[in-house]
Amino acid sequence: MGNWVINYWLSVLFLATWLGLNVFLFVHAFLSYEKADKYFYTREILGSALAWARASARCLNFNSMLILLPVCRNLLSFLRGTCSFCRRSLRKQLDHNLTFHKLVAYMICLHTAIHIIAHLFNFEHYSRSRQATDGSLASILSTLSQQEKDEDSWLNPIQSPNMSWKWILATGILYIFERILRFYRSKQKVVITKVVKHPSNVLELQMSKRGFSMEVGQYIFVNCPSISYLEWHPFTLTSAPEEDFFSIHIRAVGDWTESLIRAFEQKHSPMPRIEVDGPFGTVSEDVFQYEVAVLVGAGIGVTPFASILKSIWYKFWHADHNLKTQTIYFYWICRETGAFAWFSDLLASLEHEMEELGKVDFLNYHLFLTGWDTNIAGHATLNFDKATDILTGLKQKTSFGRPMWDNEFSTIANAHPKSVVGVFLCGPQTLAKSLSKCCHQYSSLDPRKVQFYFNKENF
Repeated sequence: MGNWVINYWLSVLFLATWLGLNVFLFVHAFLSYEKADKYFYTREILGSALAWARASARCLNFNSMLILLPVCRNLLSFLRGTCSFCRRSLRKQLDHNLTFHKLVAYMICLHTAIHIIAHLFNFEHYSRSRQATDGSLASILSTLSQQEKDEDSWLNPIQSPNMSWKWILATGILYIFERILRFYRSKQKVVITKVVKHPSNVLELQMSKRGFSMEVGQYIFVNCPSISYLEWHPFTLTSAPEEDFFSIHIRAVGDWTESLIRAFEQKHSPMPRIEVDGPFGTVSEDVFQYEVAVLVGAGIGVTPFASILKSIWYKFWHADHNLKTQTIYFYWICRETGAFAWFSDLLASLEHEMEELGKVDFLNYHLFLTGWDTNIAGHATLNFDKATDILTGLKQKTSFGRPMWDNEFSTIANAHPKSVVGVFLCGPQTLAKSLSKCCHQYSSLDPRKVQFYFNKENF
């Protein structure tokens, strides 16, 4: 319960404010049309359905104004940079942009349904009043001349012009500017400097682009016009900001990625043209804001941490004394041994660098293999006493199965009883639930004790 308050109090406050504004706008509009004297005669014709229709329309305008803001990725990246010196709880709200985008969409659907149903009742009431012959006030009002076009007529506010465009004008202009900027950046020339084919059907592309500047953990959108003009796919950058190129690792997991890898494997064909949009900020940018960082990658989800670990190597190489992070725990969970190949060289370099600098305890990495056969397990058991792991060549031995997260978090909490620990995940939602639960369980509300902050990559 302690870490839930630490991690989510601002999110709850933000959502409560948004819901409160929806309730206020709905109630205010409803009472205006239900109680105001100027709508008395209209209410005689339409009844309370008028107030329901207008109140839901007010909320539709409000949420239509908000719906595009969470998908303005350049705006979010700018805000993340602006908030870099603010509290981490404020920056974390930017990581829930897609969740908020979906909530706003659900609210629009709700009020759209209310609006449509209310107007169906309006038309039914109006039609019934027009056909009535009992001399009631509603029948008399509904048969008044329809020739009057006074826009301020209180008899039939349904005919008044829509003012909805004022609600979405500012955000609409902002989103158009966002799309123009992204289109301009995507058309800048990308030079592919190196192509590497790794085991487990993973392709590495090293590229350069004029004016390209990145931070650790950021991602880009990639398009290959020869495959599809419309498909843009997000990929986390695996290079470090200190390198003179930027790179991505692509695993074949669908038609588009398979087609892209095949295109680069054809030796006698020209290299496909690549368009790049970005980079855009993610939660992993905050990794160096924590004293202790726990990095958890599942399969190809290790890519953002490749950028982080490379950057750490450069920081140690150049003796960067401004590094706030004191210890990193890195967990990589894979299904097959081949997936370890392209990343083990980086870990070996870091392992050697930490030994030379006398900081062996700075990087604690743990590799887990979840898919294996009896031959691999038996071979690993027979060679367990060797200095290096038979699967990766690293000094840290590969474990079989999945991590026991309760044990891992308990160990980290005992080793850093007064630290702020950032937990970063790039992986499936089921793993996110387990890690989030452990963060809640092993944190304390007392700021003098250990606190775990959970962060998940969202594209």
